[in-house]
Formats: sequence, C-alpha cells, structure tokens
Amino acid sequence: MSLQASSQSIGMQKCTDEETFYMHCRAAYLTVFRSSLASITSKHQLCRVLQQAGRNPSQATLNKHWTPRTTKLNFDDFCEIVKNERPTEAHELMRAFRKMDINGDGCISHSELHIVLTSLPACARDIEKACPRKNVVKMGPYELGSEKQRGEKMAAKEVDAIFSLADTNKDGKLDYAEFCRLLESTAEQCQIAALERLEADAKLKRQNFGNELDSPPKSLASTAVTVPQPPHKTEPDITLKKDSRPSSRPSSARSRRSSLSNAITMAASSTKSIKLAEPTSIQDWHHTCMKGSFFLEEDGGITSLQYRLTVPQTATVYLTIRPLNLSQRLEKPSSWMSVDTAVFVVSGKDTKEDSTLVCFTESRDKEKCCWKGELSAGSYCLLPFTTGCRLRKRTRKSVSKPVTLVNRTDTGELDLTRDFRGALSDIFEVIDLDGNGLLSLEEYNFFELRTSGENCDEEAWAVCKENFDTRKNQLSRQGFMELNLMEASERGGDPTDLWVTLEAMGYNRNLEMVEACPFLIDVYCEEGQCTLQPVSLESGHRILNTALQRSITARSEVKTLRGQENVLVYTYRGEHRISTVIGNKTNQKVTVHVNNEQSKNCSSSRGMSVFAVEVPARTKMVCQHVLPINEHQEWTYSCVESIIPCQ
Repeated sequence: MSLQASSQSIGMQKCTDEETFYMHCRAAYLTVFRSSLASITSKHQLCRVLQQAGRNPSQATLNKHWTPRTTKLNFDDFCEIVKNERPTEAHELMRAFRKMDINGDGCISHSELHIVLTSLPACARDIEKACPRKNVVKMGPYELGSEKQRGEKMAAKEVDAIFSLADTNKDGKLDYAEFCRLLESTAEQCQIAALERLEADAKLKRQNFGNELDSPPKSLASTAVTVPQPPHKTEPDITLKKDSRPSSRPSSARSRRSSLSNAITMAASSTKSIKLAEPTSIQDWHHTCMKGSFFLEEDGGITSLQYRLTVPQTATVYLTIRPLNLSQRLEKPSSWMSVDTAVFVVSGKDTKEDSTLVCFTESRDKEKCCWKGELSAGSYCLLPFTTGCRLRKRTRKSVSKPVTLVNRTDTGELDLTRDFRGALSDIFEVIDLDGNGLLSLEEYNFFELRTSGENCDEEAWAVCKENFDTRKNQLSRQGFMELNLMEASERGGDPTDLWVTLEAMGYNRNLEMVEACPFLIDVYCEEGQCTLQPVSLESGHRILNTALQRSITARSEVKTLRGQENVLVYTYRGEHRISTVIGNKTNQKVTVHVNNEQSKNCSSSRGMSVFAVEVPARTKMVCQHVLPINEHQEWTYSCVESIIPCQ
C-alpha cells in the first residue's frame, strides 16, 4: 500500500500538503522522543530523527545544522531543517549504480562493489551522495552503513552489510534496482508505522499534538482587543486562522499542565497611526544615506550590514529607514516593499555589557520608519532590524527548468542572458551602498563576503581594474557585468557557481528575489555633517538582541503569570507592531506555551499560532513580534501564555 493510501486509511484524507508535512515531522520526532517539547541535545539525536523523516543526512549536513556552538534544537528547528534538506531520491542511487554496471545487466558483483566503495571513485561518491551512511531504515538485522563524512571510504564489513541486503538469492550479485526499491519501500513503511502509531495511541496524540476540539477552561480564556485602522477602501477580510495542521506545540496541553499552570491575556490596541512629520526645512539639513539588505539564512535567521554613525557635534537628527524599490514599473513595486524595517541606535563599545540603547525608529510615515531627536557628539552603531513576520522562509516551489543565465551568440561566444543581466543590475544597485553608481573595493568585498565568504585583496582588485570597466578606481556597472561574464566563460558556461551567487543574494531559480529585502537608510543632521559607514555583516548580532529586548521592556506593560510571580511577560504596543518578551527570574529554565489562535488578521514572527518558548534561568527572551497581515483592515491580537511543567 502506498504512503498516501495508508495516510488516508488512518483518517488524513483532508490533509493539505502542509498538514501532511507537519504530521510526518511529528511522527518522525515522536519515534525518537517522548514529546514534541523535548529538545534534540546531540548530533547523534539529530541524525536519528532526520533519518526517521527520510532525510538520510551526511556528516557534512549534520555539521551544518549542529555547529560547535549548538547545544540544543527544538521541534520547530527540526521542521525547518527537514524543509531545507530534500529526501533521498531512488533515481539518484540508480544513476550512481549504473555508472558501476559496465555490462549493463542490472547487477554488480560483490568484488566490484567492494573495490569501488573501498577505493571511492566518482561513482562511489555519487552513491554516498544519493544514499548517505547510517540510514536508520533497517532491512533484516543490518543498518545501511555507518555514520561517516560523505565521500569517505567504506569499510569491508559495511560493504558486506549492504551487499547482503539485496543479494536475496545468494548468487554473489547485487540486483541494484531491487535494492533501490527495497530501500525506498522500507523508508516508506517506517513513516507509515510512525503515523499509525500516533493514530492508534489517542493519549499520545492528545499529549503531543493537542486536541483542537477542546474548549479552554474559564481560567485560561483569552480576551481580545481590536486594533482599529484608519478608514480605507474595502478589501477582502484576511484572518490568521488557527493552524489547520496540529500545532508544533500542544494547543490544548492543559491536561498536562500542573496546578501551577495559569494563563495571562495580553491585549494590544492602537486607535490611529501617529506619523512623525518630516521637518519642514529638511532640504537645508545635512544629508547622508546608505543602502543595505536583509538576507534570510538557511536556518531562518536574518543577516544585515551594521553601520557606524559619527555625529561631530550635538545636533537634531532625523533618521529614516525604508525598503528599497528596485522595480522600474510604477504600477508594480518590488515584492518586498511591505516588509517592516527599523533601525536601533546604540552607543558605547561593541560589547553587550557596554552598549546603551539610545533610540529606535518607531514612528511610521507610509513605508518609512522614522525617529527625530537630539544626538550628542560621538559615534553610534546603527542596527537595521526586521521582525521576520513578512520576510521569512517559504516552501520552495519546484522549478522544472531554471531560468537560463548564459547562452551563446551567433558567433559561438558566451554571453549573459537578458534576465541574468537584469538580476545582476539589481544586485549592483543593492551593493552600491553609497549610491554613486560605482563599486569601491569595500563595497565589492561586502558582496564577496556574502556570496563566497572571502575578501578581494588590493592586488586582485588592481587586476580587476585593469581588465574591467572602471571609473575613479571603482568598478562600474558595465565592469560588474564583464566580471560575471568572465566567471561564466572560465567555467565553459556552467551556471552552477552563478546560481550559488544568486541564491546567496536571495534569488530563487526563477530569478525572483524572495529571500532578501534591500533597504535605504537616510540621516539628516540639522547642525554639522554626519558620516555613515558600513562596518560588518552580522546575523543575530548580540547588541541588536540586547537593544531589542530593552526597547520592549522599557516601553511595555508588564504582567506576571498567575501563580508564577517570577515569570513576567512584557508587551510592547507600537504604531504598527506588537512585541513581547518573557522574563524568567527563577533559578531554573521555564517553558512557556503561547497560543495566538484567537488572533485575527495577524502574522507572528514565529510563523505559527501555537508554539512554546524555553527561557533559561534568570534571563529575558524575545517571545514574538506580531504585525497585521493587511494593514488597511483592523486586526485583533489575542494571546494566552501559560507554563508547561517539566517532564
């Protein structure tokens, strides 16, 4: 029976693709752990649970997601990893075996397999890539391989174990087509067994998924406050519905909460947008600006340039940040123009202990986020910020045929396609930070660090200037095109490395910028000329995290969870954003269950309406940010937080 048919037989006929994905993730997770609230605490556990999800990770994959700094991953992290790591395809394994099948009879002898896998030629690396070691799928008393780096030689006993799985008639030959079918069907059967186990054990399902039909007790009932917006033309109502899939954290884990479990309702409201007016004489102020971009990382984190602002004397400053529109069509602006942006201004040294939050842009004027006030003479760190409510990882749609990047002219010479030139032109606009139409070595190096992790030194830059169009010792837009054409020519038109560059800059295989948001920072100074310079490319900068927490706790309503006076919830209500921080004053970690199911027209930075947050002892942690899905309609924020007792 197929996996789809079996899923239907256990009551999932109406599941959407997303529901099915999360159901399979939970089934895999609960095969290894007792609860979806349990954390992955080792690389070995990560390997096991990914294998149960059919992902067969190589050691390189594990190292990517479990770095030397990683101490634990939760279920949400696991789901993101599963999304980004595609499952093993049987046809890839078949292709690798065919390279070894010299006479084309569909079989490989034991001696041939032994020589290939213990000496590791190209076809063996293909097998390793298609079917990494330590596959949890058991066939008989064996497991496939051992946990090793992809491309590492296999031991003789490992080859013997693989061979014994498919040599069913013991004739000394491996029928690799049958082996691939066996591998695929066994992995499928493991997923079916995990799903059936969940369905059969109703108690386990209630414990780890939550029962969406339960009504909350009155002590946990949530009240809501509507956030009205200015009158606007009528548009269809958009509501953040309760997740149709079972939540990644129990939406009705009330049965498992101790008597100390209580709820607190956080409500936010805003009667109208209060816009900070642009100074009337701003054309006479000193002005400087700098471009940048938010980039989504594979783990869902967001990377951005940081900046250094120097104010020569005490002055009134008007600071703004807004998404940068790269579209040439007025009627169709860039897709990221709705992404929220802000800037935090911090003084002091580049350490968490010494930094001081000075201000942040919290007023809105159309797409701009603004701040106006007095800054003393000195140096400040400018930290761009976006909540992640509107710039987040999406499920990647499969592309049958990627956009062509390079073609050949009538004379047989390589050339960049029109579509690729358009994308490169937009990239040039983004990395031309000062907007002078040229790339300095510093600007080009930010691009290099983003796409390759390397720097271009003075000697290489001199060679670049000799071979490509430059002006004032800086690379022109035409020179940037010539540089990319040279790279394509050096590889004979192979677009592989070109796609690496494009994806690092936020493009998908349709040449759409979907995982980046370019922005523009403007600084106006009434007295004296301020200077603004990029200083680093950071992700999850500790100073930004500290500034963000302080901005919320300093301007928020504070409440305690009932029965837990040492667990605090800070709720910041801005003009266009609601943010919460959870403070844990106890000497042990606490896990807080968060339920946004009654919210309407809201988008959470967590990407789901029900989740859990683990807060270490004596620390504060940002819980979530919430924005309206449709800013032109009223939105309702309704949230219940409650303690989940330790297992």
